[in-house]
Amino acid sequence: MKLEGAIFDFDGTLLDSMGVWDTLGSDFLRLRGIAAKPGLDRALAPLTLPQAAEYLKGNYPLDEPPEALVRQINELLAGYYRDTLKAKEGAPALLKRMEAHGVRMCLATATDRPLVEAALKRLKLNRYFSGLVTCAEAGAGKDRPDIYRTALSRLKTKRSRTVVFEDALHAVRSARTAGFRVAAVYDESAAPDSGEIRRLADWYLNNINDWKF
Repeated sequence: MKLEGAIFDFDGTLLDSMGVWDTLGSDFLRLRGIAAKPGLDRALAPLTLPQAAEYLKGNYPLDEPPEALVRQINELLAGYYRDTLKAKEGAPALLKRMEAHGVRMCLATATDRPLVEAALKRLKLNRYFSGLVTCAEAGAGKDRPDIYRTALSRLKTKRSRTVVFEDALHAVRSARTAGFRVAAVYDESAAPDSGEIRRLADWYLNNINDWKF
């Protein structure tokens, strides 16, 4: 296969950030003096931030409307994306190789656009991407394949010559449902699901720069 396009997840695939996201819901509640129920963070994992805010509003004693909760969560996240989170090992090198091979690249992420753009600019990775699509813009979380179809329309590449790079099981499953070939990238946060991820994915990369052209 001659690779024409690549659709990249951001958190856990290119950015070493899942440690922040894995406990975000429970951390947010803890800061407000509210104890999280068991399984909260796993339940929030496939949701967009607006969906997560709706979930928190419906299940915990929070007075603010969901829109205000989204703003507060983004404020909590902003410092990490603006100042501290690092690229995953091998990610900058792979993007440089992709560029050298003429591969068009698009980001498909559940994270809100301002956070992603802040991290991309700081890490000097923004120049590699011809597009960025968020789940909020696509109208669905990564438990549905909408975002990958939207990203493909931005790339204007053939689906058969476009690969999706993802780390999480629900996202790998959705990309496969949309008819894409998937390169799964190891992240510690998804280690419990690694067996099923390996079964579903076309490639499994312990380091993202292990990708072979």
